Amino acid sequence: MLNRSLSQTDTLLMPRPDGAPAGWAVSTAPVTYPEAVAAMQARVEAILEGRAGELVWLLEHPPLYTAGVSAKPADLIDPQRFPVFESERGGQFTYHGPGQRVAYVMLDLRERGRDVRRFVQSLEAWVIGALHEFNVDGEVRDGRIGVWVERRTPGAPPREDKIAALGVKLRRWVSFHGISLNVEPDLSHFSGIVPCGISEHGVTSLVDLGLPVTLDDADAALKLSFERVFGATVPSDPPV
Repeated sequence: MLNRSLSQTDTLLMPRPDGAPAGWAVSTAPVTYPEAVAAMQARVEAILEGRAGELVWLLEHPPLYTAGVSAKPADLIDPQRFPVFESERGGQFTYHGPGQRVAYVMLDLRERGRDVRRFVQSLEAWVIGALHEFNVDGEVRDGRIGVWVERRTPGAPPREDKIAALGVKLRRWVSFHGISLNVEPDLSHFSGIVPCGISEHGVTSLVDLGLPVTLDDADAALKLSFERVFGATVPSDPPV
């Protein structure tokens, strides 16, 4: 089984050869899922047509579940609990809600190398580098999408919990959707689904690990790590 701990020193980088910065936008109020999807789709079209640059968009959603293209109906345990949205992204069911930092990534892989595998590995390296800022060792596992942490309790076997999810879509080599990092969400909200189709492992968050991390702290770490992996950013307005 693959067991990789990717740090900020790894070379799974996808910078733009021209050094053009990606926009970095943060929404301070929750954004509904349909609004976010519409804004991402519009931005992707604008990038493809040369009318806009790349954008990383950080936000929170109200509580909801999304079903990726591989979602299995049986993995939706409580369909009445929160709104459920079908999604174009890869993957299965996931939860979004307050206290979770969602980062939607609209990057032009025509300018960064048309390599999907390297792109996914770079997203993993981005998240793991951000976790490293809090002295958390994030890892990836073969066959399990996302970023995981190992929990050790005296007298008990080690346990692996998921701390971040990944799910992306490419449209003519421009990406959208992205990652979600559990900062301080209500972890009980994950019980309405089988997260990413994996029932034998749990979910955790930075606060659940005992770290007094705020969304602002997480944003700063994500920005620092993103620039190590993908290159420079510039402040931008949110698309909605």
